[in-house]
Amino acid sequence: MTEKTPTPPNRQDPHLDPADDTDEPAFDWMKPAGAGAGTAAAAKGSIPAEKTSPDAGKDQPAASAGTAAPQAGSRADRKAAEAAVEPAPEPQGRGTHFREPLPTSALQVRPPQDEVERRNAERELAANTKPVLPRVMQVLLAVFYPLILLVLAVRAVTSPLFLWVEYNRPGFPGDGYGFSTDDRMTYGSYAVDYLSNWSGPRYLGELVNRSGDALFQDGEVSHMADVKLVILSAFAGGALLILLSIVAIVYLRRRSTGGVRRGLFAGSIVTLVVILGLGTLAALGWQQFFTEFHRIFFANGTWTFALEDTLIRLFPGQFWVDAGIVIGALVLIASVITLILTWPTRKRRGIAKDVVAKDADSSNADAAEAPSKDSDTGTAVRPDAAPGRARGNSAAL
Repeated sequence: MTEKTPTPPNRQDPHLDPADDTDEPAFDWMKPAGAGAGTAAAAKGSIPAEKTSPDAGKDQPAASAGTAAPQAGSRADRKAAEAAVEPAPEPQGRGTHFREPLPTSALQVRPPQDEVERRNAERELAANTKPVLPRVMQVLLAVFYPLILLVLAVRAVTSPLFLWVEYNRPGFPGDGYGFSTDDRMTYGSYAVDYLSNWSGPRYLGELVNRSGDALFQDGEVSHMADVKLVILSAFAGGALLILLSIVAIVYLRRRSTGGVRRGLFAGSIVTLVVILGLGTLAALGWQQFFTEFHRIFFANGTWTFALEDTLIRLFPGQFWVDAGIVIGALVLIASVITLILTWPTRKRRGIAKDVVAKDADSSNADAAEAPSKDSDTGTAVRPDAAPGRARGNSAAL
């Protein structure tokens, strides 16, 4: 038989465990440390009497001093012998120690009823309570929205396009000191550009007219510098509010269904209230409104000029009236459009018509199936019950 000879299919594996104990360690060093004496005693007790006779060891060679005696019996027999040696557990009495129950036994103990009700109430409160941060984001979006619209409307007015429309519209008052429409457009464009660029006061202070004289006086240049500071601050604040509003919108789209719509809807209502209030005040007294507005942002005496000064010739009173009307109209139109687009209709709230119809039908069905009382006997009678059966029941009762 060579290595390439196939193994016979009916060949049985050799029996290598003479003690028939599959759990018995193969070597002595793999056995527990304290198992030698106990196993030896168990082995002595399990050896039959005829094996312990003096003639039993004559034909067998003597074991060396360093070699352990072979162990008889299986592991199950040794465990049984060890269990027999262990003392029996003492019964629990007055002098015995108390044994704590297993940790899992506490799961079978039901808490008191008041504790169960308290836990259920806390769970229900936690399930019904809405998070605070989405509400804060909605409030911020509602507050920022009118301010953003106002800043955008002011930016639309402080542009050369609005300046050209004003100077060329019919009915706009002309200059009584010699400025033509082209002169106004040229000089006015310098003033409007100065409000949105990063140039210093020299941008306007070094301008001259056709005769070579300075176009703007020092007081006019100083006031335009103050106006520029207010305008740039408003634009920077508007840009910051737009950034914060974008963050709020992104958060609400991920964490609150319909949160963006509710925030913009509330913001449009606030915008309408504010713009209508300011428009009413301006319509009742424009001069008083214009004066109080300048007193808020500028020091007294720095914003009043003579009729022949360049700022008054370029931007007369009618210009500011038209600018106020345009700002109010732009904000009003934007808020109305937002109000229409975010109006809480049934579809936008996620309530379908068929769901409402099903709810109405189910409520009607429940009302129809509710038992009514007989007027004669006071017994409950279902509406779908037969009249004869109902009468029979009432008669029987």
